[in-house]
Amino acid sequence: MPRIQLALRVPDLAASVAFYTKLFGTEPAKLREGYANFALAEPPLKLVLIEGTENEDTRLDHLGVEVASTEAVHAATARLGAEGLAPTEENDTVCCHALQDKVWVHGPGREPWEVYVVKADADTLTKQQGSTCCAGPTLTTDSEAREPATAGGCC
Repeated sequence: MPRIQLALRVPDLAASVAFYTKLFGTEPAKLREGYANFALAEPPLKLVLIEGTENEDTRLDHLGVEVASTEAVHAATARLGAEGLAPTEENDTVCCHALQDKVWVHGPGREPWEVYVVKADADTLTKQQGSTCCAGPTLTTDSEAREPATAGGCC
């Protein structure tokens, strides 16, 4: 069941949902205000769309690997730590309209990666107080680090 997640911050959510519905030949698995996701079996991909600002080009928000269980998240945490990648754990965090356990690491270009499991559906897109959901920094075009945009603010 593991699949790659690609989260994009898009300027026009409705247009993006229409485009990806046509591209993948399926409706979103989840569609909420400011948020949509496509859970594809072929290719195994979870495409997350987060509404950004109107005049901003679509950009990468974060990357991830969705796994089947909390145990798989814990195993990833141990493995990533053993590799020296400084993982940051979040357990029972509400983010992206879901209750999740996850671990974050950053690639050499500061791109945020999460390994996560969805434990239950939730009514909230934005992160909980004190949570590092969609753990920044993300990169801007001038390679300066900045926190994720507040529109959505979460994966």
